[in-house]
Amino acid sequence: MRRRRQPNAPGRSKSRKVTLTPEQDAALQLKARRLKVSVARLLVESALTDQETATDRRELLETLFGLQRLLGNVANNVNQLARKANIEDEFPEAARPVLLQMLRLMKRLDLAVDELGMPGRSQGGGAR
Repeated sequence: MRRRRQPNAPGRSKSRKVTLTPEQDAALQLKARRLKVSVARLLVESALTDQETATDRRELLETLFGLQRLLGNVANNVNQLARKANIEDEFPEAARPVLLQMLRLMKRLDLAVDELGMPGRSQGGGAR
């Protein structure tokens, strides 16, 4: 857990005043709230970073995890199709390319999550 810096402790010694329109202020507040950071941190990260910020990375990972869950749901539906096919002794030919494409997407998504870090965060069920 992070500790707050004591008011007298050395640290930031400069401040800047920014004048915004009400629309700009609302947009900054909305984006900061969505990213779970302060407006000040959002401004500093945006202005001083040419690379991906920790906030950008977290947002991307959350999106990828959401996609992973959705693809897991699709995989579950495909498994239901397979069960039915086993009972009836026939797998629908139209479903075969969908299954193969879904498996390829799961592998790509798992690799993307692994490359971004966050070990142990993979939701399982992915084809590796």
